[in-house]
Amino acid sequence: MGDSLGQIFRITTWGESHGGGVGVVIDGCPSGLPLSEDDLQYELDRRRPGQSKITTQRKESDSARILSGVFEGRTTGTAISVMVSNQDAKSHAYDHLKDLYRPSHADYTFEQKYGLRDWMGGGRSSARETVGRVAAGAVAKKLLHHWDKIQTIAWVEQIHEIKSSVDKHTVSESQIEASIVRCPDPEASAAMIERIHEVRKSGDSAGGIIRAVVRNVPAGLGEPVFDKLTADLAKALMSLPATRGVEFGLGFDSVVLKGSEHNDAFVMSEGNIRTSTNRSGGIQGGISNGEDIDLRIAFKPTATINFEQDTVSRDGREVKLKAKGRHDPCVLPRAVPMVEAMINLVLVDHHLRNQKKRI
Repeated sequence: MGDSLGQIFRITTWGESHGGGVGVVIDGCPSGLPLSEDDLQYELDRRRPGQSKITTQRKESDSARILSGVFEGRTTGTAISVMVSNQDAKSHAYDHLKDLYRPSHADYTFEQKYGLRDWMGGGRSSARETVGRVAAGAVAKKLLHHWDKIQTIAWVEQIHEIKSSVDKHTVSESQIEASIVRCPDPEASAAMIERIHEVRKSGDSAGGIIRAVVRNVPAGLGEPVFDKLTADLAKALMSLPATRGVEFGLGFDSVVLKGSEHNDAFVMSEGNIRTSTNRSGGIQGGISNGEDIDLRIAFKPTATINFEQDTVSRDGREVKLKAKGRHDPCVLPRAVPMVEAMINLVLVDHHLRNQKKRI
């Protein structure tokens, strides 16, 4: 139940951080879409560990294998199964955590729910699980481009208190990928990289904000009540590890405006109905209005830090813990493709659901 997302384009991820591998089953993908392992690999390479000096040093090739659902380079309309093997799992590095709960991790809550937990890297609660999401997101990305040339693009807007200045209307993927921190503002990028080095050297961690825009979105995606596009996007994005908030358009800043200041006026532009501003972030009444979807996602600092912290053992003893192991001092650079994947998965599902709304 909690491993699946979507109604028509439905994915189910599987696997643990230190198991044999991780992957995803994709159900509901239309037949005939050109698809290869290379399509998946590009996105997986963007999220894989060990990709730069500011990420975790776990070394994984994250090579994708398509096991089913593709024949002679095209999707068959049946379930697509993708597997990625774990190659650099070092379970012994977590031996000291077997009977301890790491502060702000899922150790305690997972055990309270299930009565047991996988203490080797966090099991299903590890960000390793997102491999399957990103692989499925690559399929969704191809479908969206095929249908409407829809493009989802995300970048790191802020790390700690360092903020960037980026033109969301013109920023390109190549500009973003030119920075190892995935911030297309060169000055802010350099400062962010330095800050990540600082927190890693001190044994600490840092959080931040990822900004995302979706271009060429048709009007009419989303449902008017419980499955609003905002609601489904927020759920999908908040299911990513370390997320703490999602806002659309002006978000929380809209509370200081009056209605006359916040409303997006309708205008005619080249024969099309548009809005003169986009304070709503491209979604009104839970349904896309044809403007760019504009959203921001907040990520907390990585919970694993090399500081001695107070915690409690499984048998109720108050103890000190200094965590070991490999981890990202800041999750945001690798979270960018995860954010894009979750957005694309929601949009594909709503696109397919929309096809049944009219005769």
